Amino acid sequence: MAPAMRPAALSLRLGVFFLGGWALSLVLLQVLLGTRTGQAQIAQMAPQVALNLRLSELALERFPPATVSQLSGLQLGVGQPPRRPRSWGLLGQGDDVRLERQADQLQLELCRRLPRCPEVVPNHGAARGVWIELASPLEPVWLYASIRPRFGWPPDPLLVTLSLASGSVMAGALFLLLEVQRPLRQLERAMARVGLEAQPEPMPQRGAPEVRRLAQRFNSMLLRLEESERERATMLAGIAHDLKTPLTRLRLRLSMLGDASASARAGADLDDLERITGQFLLFAGGGGGEPAVSVPLAELLAELAARYDGQPVELDLAPVTATVQPIALGRAVANLIDNALSYGQPPVRLVLRAWQQDGFELQVWDQGEGIAEDQRSQALMPFQRLDEARGGHGHCGLGLAIAQRVARTHGGELRLGGEPLVDLSPQEAPGTFCVSLCGHSLVAGRVRASTICP
Repeated sequence: MAPAMRPAALSLRLGVFFLGGWALSLVLLQVLLGTRTGQAQIAQMAPQVALNLRLSELALERFPPATVSQLSGLQLGVGQPPRRPRSWGLLGQGDDVRLERQADQLQLELCRRLPRCPEVVPNHGAARGVWIELASPLEPVWLYASIRPRFGWPPDPLLVTLSLASGSVMAGALFLLLEVQRPLRQLERAMARVGLEAQPEPMPQRGAPEVRRLAQRFNSMLLRLEESERERATMLAGIAHDLKTPLTRLRLRLSMLGDASASARAGADLDDLERITGQFLLFAGGGGGEPAVSVPLAELLAELAARYDGQPVELDLAPVTATVQPIALGRAVANLIDNALSYGQPPVRLVLRAWQQDGFELQVWDQGEGIAEDQRSQALMPFQRLDEARGGHGHCGLGLAIAQRVARTHGGELRLGGEPLVDLSPQEAPGTFCVSLCGHSLVAGRVRASTICP
C-alpha cells in the first residue's frame, strides 16, 4: 500500500469500527432494554390516545364514523375489530406475547385516565397495534393506535443516544486493540527474538501512524544489524585466515632451529596463542548460524572425550537424544572439561542425564575446591580470570562465557556449584564441585526465547 493511501485506509477502518460499534450497541440495547422501552412507549402514548378517545366520542354524537375519521385523520373501524392471525414462528410468537402485554398495559393506563375502562384488542401482523373500543350510541366503533415494534425504525431516541455513546467506546477500544496493542505486541515479540535468531523477520508496517513508524524504525535496525553482522563475519574470517599463515611460518622456522628445548617452549607458546585466538574468534563469532540436528548426545560426548585419551576423564552417559547445535555444544563441553583438568583435581567425570520431556543436563565433576560462591558471577563474565587461574596456559577467560552462551542458545543456563537439576545418588556423585549445563531441544532449529532452567 502506498504511503499516501495509508491514512485514508486507516480512517476507513476507523469509520467501520465506529459504525459497527454503533450498530452493535443499538441491537444489544434493544435486546436488553426492549421490554423497558416498550413500557415507556405505552406510558408516553397513553395520554394522547385517551385524548383521541374523548374527542372521537364527542364527535360521534353528531357525525358518522366515516366523517369523524376523515376530519380527524384517525383510523376508525365499525363493527367487530379486524383481528390479524398470530405468527407461528418462534420470533413471531415472542412478538405476539409482547403485544399482548403492551395492550394490557395500555388498557390499564386508559382506565386510569377515562371515566370508563375501554376494551383493548391487539392487532397482530404487519400493522402492529391495538383496537380501542369507543363509546358509540348506535354501533360498535373502534379506534386504531399503532405501536412501534421492538426493532422498529426509527429506533427510540434514548436508545440511539446510548448506542452512540457506548458504540464510540467500543469502537475506540477495538481500534486500540487491533491497531495499536496487537501491533505493539508483535513488535515486542520481534524485539525479544533479536539476538536469539540468525535473522529475525521484519515487522509488517500496519496500525496507527505511531506504530507504523516504530515498525519502520525496527526494520531499519534489523537491516543495520544484518549489515554489521556481515561485516563482523567478514572481519573474523579475514583474521582467522591471516593468522594461519604467520603461525605456520613460525612453526616451520622453529622446526629448523637446532635447540630442541627452545623449539619446544616456543611451540607451546604458539599453541597457547592459537588457543587464545580460537577462543576469541569463537566468542566473537557467536555460532548462531549452525543448524540444529537431532543427535544421540551420549555418542557425541563419547567422541569428544576420546580426545582426552590418557587423561583422567571418566564418562557416565545416559542414552539421551536431543535436537542441538552439535559443534557449539561440543566446544562448550570441551571448555568445561579443560577448566576442570586445569583448575580442579582429577579425576574429572562427565555425566549426562535426561531432564523433563525434551531436556538434558550435562554435569562436569571434579575433586577440587571449585569456585567460591561470591566469585561465580564474575567467573561467567567474558575475559574474567580468577586469581587461581592467572598462571594458566592458553586461557583468556572466555571458556565459561562461551559455555553459558551455548546453554542459553539451547534454552538453558550454566550453573556453577550448587545442586544439579538431576539428583545423583551418593554412589553416583563422583566429585565435590559440579558445573552443570542444562538445555532443551531446539524447536525447528530455532533458538528458544526464554530461559527454562531454574
